[in-house]
Amino acid sequence: MTIQPAFGTKDLNPQEVQKNKLIGSKLSNLYRLWGYLEVSPPKIERLQTLMAGGSISANDIVKLVAEEPLGLRPEMTVSIARSSTTRFAHKERPLRLWSSGTVFKSKNDCNGKYKIEENINSGVELIGYSGMESEVELLYLLLESHNALSINNIDESILLIGHSNLSKILTEDFDSDKKEKIQKYLANYDLINIENTDIKDITKKQIKKILNKRGNPFDVLETMESTYGKRKIFEELKRLFAIIVPIGEKHGISIQLDPTYQSHFDIYTGLIFELVCKTKYNPITIARGGRYDNLFNIFGKDKAMESGAGFSFSIDRINELIRGDEFNDSNEDKVLVAYSKKKSYEEALEKQIEIHKTGKIAMVEFIPCESKEEAYKVSQRRGFNKLEWIN
Repeated sequence: MTIQPAFGTKDLNPQEVQKNKLIGSKLSNLYRLWGYLEVSPPKIERLQTLMAGGSISANDIVKLVAEEPLGLRPEMTVSIARSSTTRFAHKERPLRLWSSGTVFKSKNDCNGKYKIEENINSGVELIGYSGMESEVELLYLLLESHNALSINNIDESILLIGHSNLSKILTEDFDSDKKEKIQKYLANYDLINIENTDIKDITKKQIKKILNKRGNPFDVLETMESTYGKRKIFEELKRLFAIIVPIGEKHGISIQLDPTYQSHFDIYTGLIFELVCKTKYNPITIARGGRYDNLFNIFGKDKAMESGAGFSFSIDRINELIRGDEFNDSNEDKVLVAYSKKKSYEEALEKQIEIHKTGKIAMVEFIPCESKEEAYKVSQRRGFNKLEWIN
């Protein structure tokens, strides 16, 4: 019986590994330019930490068999938030941190079969500043990162933005039971259940009016302001979009506002966003993020005044979008050292070392070749663009 990897995990071939590294390198180089420092949170954490006070479901976490409740991280934000309140507690704020690594999620497929979803993420966290400027910086960096990736074979890129306070405004007049149901209907754009819910017709009309306005940020905010009156959050978002929309236009990215948008993980309690690339087949979300100030409350009462926001790219999904030839190292010399039967492997090995000293890739063909023509065919078959023939 052939032994396969665990359901949901991956064996990556050399080209996939190289693409992932190049994608990660492009992102990390940009993070560094913006002053972010690399950290490496643990892959294994206590379940209490990973669940983030109930914001992340235990069903999403791959649990480990151990003497204490442990699991594999489903994302890295919670671990970095924890370390910012312990190891980095005395560091000057704001903290600008970036990280890259594997995350694991527990899922059931359509047949109910348990599987582990393994992905490589790369992202940043900005901790210790609660002003809107931090969101502007993160969104600007997100757009610059998308630009640096040079993803060409897509129809359109959309930055979808929501805010937890906008969702609360839409349901502020309902009791707790109705509020939770209607927020779910809104997030799923479930007009049938909204219509069948026992609420006033004028309220249904208002909600559907907002739903139909999803898209242009300024139109959405104008509609909400005319419906619910002036609010501080509307003014803050107008200022944010006045800065971000022109940057998006410069990079060819459409900025949309959806007041009903909610994240799968309930750690975000302010601005929420995701970056979506539309292809001719289907839309692919390549990055997610938002503000998570309330997350710090689970690490102690004295941390309640801490604040944080960040985003994370899915390198695996970006890998799907980028063709192999877009990250082709064809300009790099790869030399095959081949030798005739009149020469020895040891002589070829010495030539290989000489080539390595010049910084070029070189490999020795173990078996001697009958002729230079044969050696050339071998080099082409193995994917080398240079031949060093020893005769």
